[in-house]
Order: sequence, then structure tokens, then C-alpha cells
Amino acid sequence: MKPKTTEDVFELLDGYIISTVLGTAMELGIFWLLAEKPLSAPDIAHSLNIPLNRCHNWLQLLCRIGLLEESVKGYVPSSVAHETILSAHSQDTWAFLAREDRYRFSAVRDLAVNICKPISTWEAQNLTPPDYFKQILEDPNYAARFTRMLYEIHIPFVEQLANILDMRGVKRLMDLGGGSGVVSFALLRKQPELTSVVVDVETVCKTGREIALENGLEKRITYVAADFLQVDLPTGFDMVILCDSGPFSETLFRKIHDALNPNGRLVIVSQFAPNQNNAPPSHLVWAFLTSLESPAQSINFLTSEVVQTRLQQVGFRDFSTTSIPYKDHLRWNVDWVMLEARK
Repeated sequence: MKPKTTEDVFELLDGYIISTVLGTAMELGIFWLLAEKPLSAPDIAHSLNIPLNRCHNWLQLLCRIGLLEESVKGYVPSSVAHETILSAHSQDTWAFLAREDRYRFSAVRDLAVNICKPISTWEAQNLTPPDYFKQILEDPNYAARFTRMLYEIHIPFVEQLANILDMRGVKRLMDLGGGSGVVSFALLRKQPELTSVVVDVETVCKTGREIALENGLEKRITYVAADFLQVDLPTGFDMVILCDSGPFSETLFRKIHDALNPNGRLVIVSQFAPNQNNAPPSHLVWAFLTSLESPAQSINFLTSEVVQTRLQQVGFRDFSTTSIPYKDHLRWNVDWVMLEARK
């Protein structure tokens, strides 16, 4: 929201309260509960074990922002909630995203007090920031929810990617750090003779295999459980794709170069920075949160030009970049650029 009036500024000041009201609704599943049948405030309070006065005001706030409506029979999701929430993603995906935002809120709590301190705002509050990669490795339930969330929200984007990616001559694909295999699924559907190998950590691969089976693609996709930054890669591929995965180091690019067949292609899909001093618009919030966790980190965002230089140094050639169009205006589906290089 960009403020245009003084009242808009007041709304933004209260925004963190409304954000937590909405996030709580996502985590507790109120929209899905009321989609089954209308319920009164006392019934909702009893069902969710919330004190009645608190529950009533919570519901009224959700009405005020247009996501619930109060009818004679009780509260129901509004048409806006049906279109933008219930029809957009699953209950678990919304709950997962709301939970992650709740954890990240710790970084900005008491920000006016902590922003000047030359230490992490987490440390200033005697808190430890979440280690997402460690959670994925050690918690199978978290890894499964994380993998399914990314699979679900990236479906519109990967369909657009599949529409513009030239797959002529590609029979064998390696989807590096491919998670569920959502990119591979889109390409496999468009290319009947294509097979894919997804390389990711075991907890992610386990969920990927389940999703591949659900999509009827389990015979054309293989999952290799490995940390691709630490091990040698399989070889003999016509194309390697790195979509929303990294880091983009020369060491990794050398491994990929060795994994490709002669004249094979590397495709990198990322949200590159417009320049080294500014984050991509879609990553600005994330960049700010990172600066709160690591205040001593230099301002140096990754651009496509820097990546091309690293690729060239390990033997790649024939570079091209293409902006990927998007179907919707969800923040994770914008700013994507496809960078291609040939061995």
C-alpha cells in the first residue's frame, strides 16, 4: 500500500496489528472453517477456544478489511476472501506462509530501539534467527510443508517459463536444487520425450517423489538426494536448470559445465538485482530483514552481469537473457529473468 492521504499513513502505522490479525486467521484456519458453514461469534470462540470478547473484535476487524461478512446465520468468508485466499492456495500453504511471517516479525519488533545498534536485531532481543536450511534437513514435517508450499505458489510461474524455454534437442534435464520438481513437471508435460533428474536434499526429495506420483510423472523423473554444493554432480545432460536456487559460485558452475554434454545449455532463472546497490523490487523486504540480521554485510546484490562473468570464466558462452512474463501479480511471480549459456 502506498499512502496518498494522512489517513492512509495512520492505516500503515496500524498495519502490523492488521497483519497479525490476518496471519492468525490463516494459521487458525478461520476462512476454511466458515466456508463449511456460517458460525456465530460464540460458536467460533468455542470452536477455537478464544475468549469471546477477543474473538468478537478479531472477527469484526476481519470484516472491516473485507475478508469476512456477518450474515443472519453468522460469519462467512467474503467474495474477496473466496477469490484471493480460498481459491488461490491451500489452507496449509497459507498457514505455513503466515507462520513464517510471524517468526520473521521478531526481527522488526522494537525496531526504533534497535535499528541503530551495530548488532543483529535478533541478538539485541536475545533471540536466535531461524536457520531454514537446518530446519529442512532436520525436520521432515517442516521440509514437507516447505516443499509443498513452494510447489503450489510457483505453478503459475513455471507454466510461463515452460512456454518460453526452447527445449529443442533436450532429452535429459538436470533440475538442480529443484525441490518438488515443479519446474520439471511443467517441462515434462510440454516435452513427451524428456526425462528429468532433480537434485536436492533427502527431506525435500521425499516429498518431491510423492508430488510426482500425484501428477502421474513418477516414471519420467528421478530424485537424487544430495547437497549439490558438496558433492560431484551426475553427468550426461543436455540441459541443467537452476531455478530460484544458488549460490552462483564459480565452483558450482565448473561442476555444471562438467555435467553437461557438448553444446549443452545451462538455464538460470532468478530475480536479479537491477544493480549491485539495490535489491530486486520483489526482494526489498527480504533484503531489509537480512540487513537486520547481518548489519556488517556489505551492500552488494547479485546482477546478471556478475553471473555472466563467472560463467565465462569457467568456459560458458553464447549468453542471452529473457524476462519471464507472469500471469498474476503475486510478489513471488514477478521480476524473474532467464539467463541462458551454452557449454
